[in-house]
Amino acid sequence: MKVENRTFVVSGGSSGLGLATVSDLLSKQAYISIVDRAPPPDDILASPNVKFTKTDITILSEISAAVAASVQWAASTNAPLGGVINCAGVGTAAKIIDAHGKAHNLELWEFAIAVNLTGSFNLTRLVLEHLVQVQPEPGPDGERGVVVFVASAAAFEGQPGQTAYSATKGALRSMTLPMARDLARHSVRVVTIAPGVFDSNMTANVSVKTRRSLENEGILYPRRFGQPYEFAKTVSWILDCPYVNGETIRLSGGGRLPGKL
Repeated sequence: MKVENRTFVVSGGSSGLGLATVSDLLSKQAYISIVDRAPPPDDILASPNVKFTKTDITILSEISAAVAASVQWAASTNAPLGGVINCAGVGTAAKIIDAHGKAHNLELWEFAIAVNLTGSFNLTRLVLEHLVQVQPEPGPDGERGVVVFVASAAAFEGQPGQTAYSATKGALRSMTLPMARDLARHSVRVVTIAPGVFDSNMTANVSVKTRRSLENEGILYPRRFGQPYEFAKTVSWILDCPYVNGETIRLSGGGRLPGKL
């Protein structure tokens, strides 16, 4: 799909992997509607190709307002919708039974579900109401757009304390194919990326010992954490390649998380 002069709604686009994706798409002359709790850096915010809408991804009314604003902006710039990229997410950690014999906190479970899963679902379904109405691209495929979800290696190999987090990421992985099947008649693709360990806000506080363990034992090559630009390039490839659809793509340096770090 051609991304130039198309509008992409990016949740969590103000920092981390989302910001790297925004920067990469802007370099390709795309228009980006950032949906996030905090604004992006000033240089991104100043771009005429960027719209920011302050949004709590757990509040449906705010998501609805952000989508409406994005659609209106796309109409005003004559840059039709091209898709939604769901980068908003939180990392949570709690064992199902803690060291004091207490059960997993229900509020923490519901928070993880609300942000990582329900937030992505709501933003996507509301954008899709408009995306399926977009004029198809010229050519035999007649593509309208792409949905990108962000899962995690934890969807496959969750660590101790990642029951809630892994549940949300596994759910995103599981709904990729059925959603792609739903949207095939509308010429909209659905693809999920499952990153391994990346340099991001979620891993900023990882101890030196844990980091070295992951780099030396958990990752095949290159033995380092992934960089945000590598995630952004993967998104770009997904948008560019019409035949990738209904898949969850691992982005991990061949790494597999062990049962315990």
